[in-house]
Amino acid sequence: MFVDEAKVRVKAGDGGDGCMAFRREKFAPHGGPSGGDGGRGGHVVIRATRQHNTLLHFRHRPEQKAERGRHGEGSNRTGRNGQDLVLEVPLGTEVIDEAGGAKLADMVEYGQQAVVAKGGRGGRGNARFATSTNQAPRRADPGEPGEHLDLRFELKLLADVGLVGFPNAGKSTFIARISAAHPKVADYPFTTLEPHLGVVSFDEFDSFVVADIPGIIAGAHEGLGLGLRFLRHIERTRILAHLIDVSDFSERDPIADYQVVVKELASFSTKLAQEPMVVVATKADAVQETGRVDALRRFCKDAKMPFFVISSVMGKGIDELKRYLGMQVRTVREAALTTQ
Repeated sequence: MFVDEAKVRVKAGDGGDGCMAFRREKFAPHGGPSGGDGGRGGHVVIRATRQHNTLLHFRHRPEQKAERGRHGEGSNRTGRNGQDLVLEVPLGTEVIDEAGGAKLADMVEYGQQAVVAKGGRGGRGNARFATSTNQAPRRADPGEPGEHLDLRFELKLLADVGLVGFPNAGKSTFIARISAAHPKVADYPFTTLEPHLGVVSFDEFDSFVVADIPGIIAGAHEGLGLGLRFLRHIERTRILAHLIDVSDFSERDPIADYQVVVKELASFSTKLAQEPMVVVATKADAVQETGRVDALRRFCKDAKMPFFVISSVMGKGIDELKRYLGMQVRTVREAALTTQ
């Protein structure tokens, strides 16, 4: 099951109490205060890991609590710090504070860690309060409470190329053709119910990641269809490939399809709508009348957009499109490195 959002209430550990104690030993006749400090409570830490690719493991664990610090003891013994609570999330997870809506962390590198709730400080033992005028203090501080907050985890897949388009436009067939991904492929709309990632090799030692999301329909940004729920997964992409069904079996206008999808992208995110886009006419093996393809080609030429015609079933145009996407991704990666 693909779960890309989870809500968790976290509580950092409370600090241990300081100890009030006095030395009463045979060879220490004057004794004195010997109460140790309490230990720090455990922090709540978020860590990006390869072990998970969804947030499903939080579905039945809505509350998480770190260990409290141990109380101080006599003979100036400090209590042990509480063990940190480490919550592992998949790469691409954003950690958001539910109360204020602030983004606390964005986990974009494996092994990346972020402390989202700090454990309480341990209380001071009475040995801390000894002075020349108060040599037998009878005071010890309690430990401070740990922070607690409600978190929302949002998973946004990290991919170089995002595939968008109407349902049944051929996105799943395309990603299955160019990568080892195995999404469900069928001849009815909304076959894809969750995003899929595929790694595509090009040249000899280079590759890029493609994300296939469920089809977008008019009104997706208002909650219609499945597009709104999964549009976040292409927010991090470097280039969008807009797949449009131009087969003779489709009754829709390819140019109108393009305009609807672009409008939905812009309604969801202006940044998303401004990403580089390549238009791909799919299912060319089922085209007898080329008028719709020619019209779409002229439209893209006027708009100065790259245009490809492919057939994922027959393999027509696949290598050319794959190489173009790979080169575009490489260019964007190199540009990003020069700006760092």
